[in-house]
Amino acid sequence: VFVRVYHFQTTHSWLNTLTMFEVSRPESLSRIHTVTFEGLEARRVEVQCAVTAGLPNFAIVGLPNKAVSEARDRVRTALQAMAIALPSKRITINLSPADLLKEGSHFDLPIALALLAALGIVPKDRADGAMALGELSLDGRLVPIIGALPAALAAGEDDRVLLCPLACGPEAAWVGATPVFAARNLGELIAHLTDQTPIEPAMPGEIVSEPNLKCLSDVRGQERAKRALEIAAAGRHHLLMVGSPGSGKSMLAARLPGLLPPLSAAEALEISRIHSLAGLLDGGGISRTRPYRAPHHTASRAAIVGGGRGAAKPGEISLAHNGVLFLDEFPEYQRDILESLRQPIETGDVLLSRANAHVTYPCRFLLIAAANPCRCGHLYDAGQACGRAPLCGADYMAKISGPLMDRFDVRLEVPPVAYADLDLPATGEKSTQVAARVAAARAIQTERFAALGVPARVNADAEGALLDEVATPDTGGKTMLSKAAEKIRLTARGYHRVLRLARTIADLDGADTISTPHVAEALGYRLIAGTSAHTAQ
Repeated sequence: VFVRVYHFQTTHSWLNTLTMFEVSRPESLSRIHTVTFEGLEARRVEVQCAVTAGLPNFAIVGLPNKAVSEARDRVRTALQAMAIALPSKRITINLSPADLLKEGSHFDLPIALALLAALGIVPKDRADGAMALGELSLDGRLVPIIGALPAALAAGEDDRVLLCPLACGPEAAWVGATPVFAARNLGELIAHLTDQTPIEPAMPGEIVSEPNLKCLSDVRGQERAKRALEIAAAGRHHLLMVGSPGSGKSMLAARLPGLLPPLSAAEALEISRIHSLAGLLDGGGISRTRPYRAPHHTASRAAIVGGGRGAAKPGEISLAHNGVLFLDEFPEYQRDILESLRQPIETGDVLLSRANAHVTYPCRFLLIAAANPCRCGHLYDAGQACGRAPLCGADYMAKISGPLMDRFDVRLEVPPVAYADLDLPATGEKSTQVAARVAAARAIQTERFAALGVPARVNADAEGALLDEVATPDTGGKTMLSKAAEKIRLTARGYHRVLRLARTIADLDGADTISTPHVAEALGYRLIAGTSAHTAQ
């Protein structure tokens, strides 16, 4: 380090001297780039390494968490396993910006490469033009990490190549905007960066198909419930099914994914970013089938909504983004979990606030909830019902608050299946037939919203002036809706949800105008017998 000192005298009494230091840049300074994750956002981090004279030391600064701080020992041991000795000097790793919390084991690889560049083993210009992430084992092997897909998007935006473990290559290569070089170990990356043994760019993983989608024709009877599933799928309307045990609620919900249209390329990439952060992309494969999540009712709030210890991870509602979230035994979930769903249902995203960060995840899911009519489940069967019937039904359903119940567009009873229906052959419509009508209805909605120049995708997204423009009924339908709203005391939210539902029913019929039959069918899905008065609004 060379220092030049300039000394100037001034005439001001409060400033006697002005000293200026001109410091030359150390030749041992190198840098490489990586990311740290805040929700779906990949925040850029510059990994700087300086090897200077002084007492031997290896320090990592820049607000690292425990996993990043431990990278010092993993990197040192991995380099020793490769017969690379560290000099007896002061090694300083700076993670810039220094006020941003760095989390995750994927900092191992960029720290190692920055150190190798500072030692002259790897060309500094090659390291500076790359973005790297990966965990190092003690023998130098590269361990797969989460978040390769969001990192590849960030690398493409910055016009950098991505260096990552071999198992992460197919996932990251889906971006296509930047070359992805995936290696088995650190030695292969060194050979690549020094042009000794170049690595071929990784290829995208396979498109994962879902061959075992369950068919709607397996369901005997339950014609009204099948119709409700079709309407819910066509407009992404939330659905609540109440029925006795064994009436087929779970069976119906499991067949909903087969009615939904395949994911578009943009939707598949959006979902894959979330699943990448959750470590759910096996082999780098991306699915075009909409996700179907069915957590158990004993799941914690962090598991459902997101969060957890340390970093705020995506929960089930975000993993079900653009897909289906099925909550069986709905009243059995903890009350705070149910109430925490109210805001994500309305806005389509969830904000996880922590002391050091505020993370937002998208969560536009189709909620399917199933519940027994009472705790014993036999409210509708006088021969098996408990002695508290029918009061037990009202008490049980009261676990679902009025505001939450108001967010279900479709509510219906699922009666027990008659024994005679169980012996009948499967003659109902197949899922492919219903899916064709759903796809046609969604195409109408896409074309309508595109012509209006709004970002809405389905009728459930319409609100405010947009809803008035696309879902105003004719005179007869408006009169019926006004009378019904007064009689059953619809809330403003409930009124608008009936309009959205009627618009979807009209789209399934191929009608341009919402008429009286469409409004009548939509209103028929607002009431459930046997529930308390506040849940019928």
